[in-house]
Amino acid sequence: MTHQLPALITVLTVLLQLGIMAHVGRTRGKHMIQPPVCSGHPAVERALRIQMNTVESTLMFLPALWVFAGYVSEHWAGILGAVWLLGRVYYAIGYQIDPKKRSAGFLIGFGAIVVLTLGGLIGVVRALLI
Repeated sequence: MTHQLPALITVLTVLLQLGIMAHVGRTRGKHMIQPPVCSGHPAVERALRIQMNTVESTLMFLPALWVFAGYVSEHWAGILGAVWLLGRVYYAIGYQIDPKKRSAGFLIGFGAIVVLTLGGLIGVVRALLI
């Protein structure tokens, strides 16, 4: 079987999404903010922003991961995917504590997406030219 590392990272990304979703639910319950209300307590608002920002980032990350894995390197795709995951976790923890502490995690994840995207683009173009 091929692409084991990108597949693992993909499954871990789903688990990250599930964990963040559960965090939103716990935070809503703790502060008695019932859906569909999205405001009322800063902790709930932060949890919802963490969730939405992670969904947005995942939307770019997963295709970039798989294109990179297919056209450049499965191994490096896995490593860069792990960097993205760690960056998102760091982002989420920092943001929940204090929104000013989200930048480092964001930059780590964003950097991984940029490398995966540019590397994947180069790989695809090279394949088209050969």
